[in-house]
Amino acid sequence: MPRLLRLIINIVILSALLLISQQVWAQDWRPVRGGIPFGISGMALIEQQSNRLDFLIVHDNKKPNQTRLAIISIKGKKQPEYFPLNWPSEIELPIDLESLTSVTQNENSDFIALSSTGKAYYLRLDIPKKTISIIKEFELPVITQKSNFEAFGLQYIDGKLVAIWADRGEGETAATIYFGEFNSKTYEIKLSGYGNLKVPFPSGNVRHISDLKVDSLGIVYITSASDAGDDGPFESALYVAGYLGLCSNYINWRPNPQLVPLYRSHYHKIEGMELIPGAEGGVIVGTDDENLGSYVYIVGGSN
Repeated sequence: MPRLLRLIINIVILSALLLISQQVWAQDWRPVRGGIPFGISGMALIEQQSNRLDFLIVHDNKKPNQTRLAIISIKGKKQPEYFPLNWPSEIELPIDLESLTSVTQNENSDFIALSSTGKAYYLRLDIPKKTISIIKEFELPVITQKSNFEAFGLQYIDGKLVAIWADRGEGETAATIYFGEFNSKTYEIKLSGYGNLKVPFPSGNVRHISDLKVDSLGIVYITSASDAGDDGPFESALYVAGYLGLCSNYINWRPNPQLVPLYRSHYHKIEGMELIPGAEGGVIVGTDDENLGSYVYIVGGSN
């Protein structure tokens, strides 16, 4: 076979392989919406069906005409559907919502959204009508002028409703993880303790904790992200950060002494996550890629 013909064949094959790999990569990460106002800064599962996942998400918007909450619906292999929600007119618009968690054992209709300043909103979602109502506004027990909260989780552990939240940290400044018991009647958190955490990856402009979730056994999952500006580049990672448990009826935090990246991305800034149980489940992550908008990806799932 002439050398030129072999070269042409090799180029065609290589081009086909590159095209296939790009298509597979694009299918893994599903775009939600483009542009800064649609970045995902927190997410929580609403409903899980055999071929459908519905999530409530928060945006970290600050302007009056921008959406704060939305529902995304993922059906099979299709791209996510996006449904913006109206904030109740009688409640002042929140500034910079950074995290969202479901209130377990409440039929997946109650959630708590947290702003970066430590103000929290206990909200109720009317799923059929796609409307929300604010049940209570409250503040975290530990807030300073330098606080910059990016993560909040809630879980029943050995009969206690445990709250865990984090100041993100940045660069050489470690993230701070706080935890305590949440009183669902008074909407107060009794602080039990705190700990510091720094991740090995990403580095540079790293936010050591960009979101977290805790499962029913007390295992705490976190995401970390690096942000170099509105156009990136971005990097992110997923870790098991440690364990929350009860000892003599006190809440204890056991940090993971050797953080292992369970997943990493060199292209996206992950700021939201949720745990999805079952055979088709995994850890879903959502991004705030600034000018590039938002994407979702299920780590360990069928995608």
